[in-house]
Amino acid sequence: MYEKQRTRYKGFNVLDEKKEWDQHTEEIVLKRLGPFAAPKFLLPEEKEMLKAIASHLIYDDRKEILEFVINHTDESLTSPVGEGERKPDAPPLKDLIRWGLKALDNAARGQFDCSFVELNAGQQFEMVAALQKAKAYLVPDWQQIPQKELFKKLASLIVSAYYAHPTIWSEIGYAGPAYPRGYVRLEFGLTDPWEAERNEE
Repeated sequence: MYEKQRTRYKGFNVLDEKKEWDQHTEEIVLKRLGPFAAPKFLLPEEKEMLKAIASHLIYDDRKEILEFVINHTDESLTSPVGEGERKPDAPPLKDLIRWGLKALDNAARGQFDCSFVELNAGQQFEMVAALQKAKAYLVPDWQQIPQKELFKKLASLIVSAYYAHPTIWSEIGYAGPAYPRGYVRLEFGLTDPWEAERNEE
């Protein structure tokens, strides 16, 4: 699935500038490379489901990236910080994710007679796409889980985690945290010498 050639910033590695970061920043960024502890909230079967869903939402199946996405998502679900907002018909975030994954798995069993993780990639994508439109295979579980809200929360958690990984920073040309050095050339079209340069087509 992953295409190595898709970056327009070949040869750029945000970690080459880690010597310019303060110790705290460096520790935070390098921690995102793993290894990661076992999830505190997600059950093993939920972890595998989320990895499969994530691979379709971010179109990336690299193991090290998906492991970080799961770890970051698990930390978000165990964070003491409350939700910013929640739809009136949606359960609390932890319940939405746990019950929602269970509902999706039951839908897979009803539609394909096997668990979600046992489906092939095409079938998984079909189910995720249906979830986005609130047209997933009907099972009783959906009575307490708003499908579109579940999809939005999953997408938000997964995509925000994906773009917090330093490898992805390098691939999109983001030079990472600049503390304490700071960005100097802020004018449109100008970059600091240590920032990524876009490769020619």
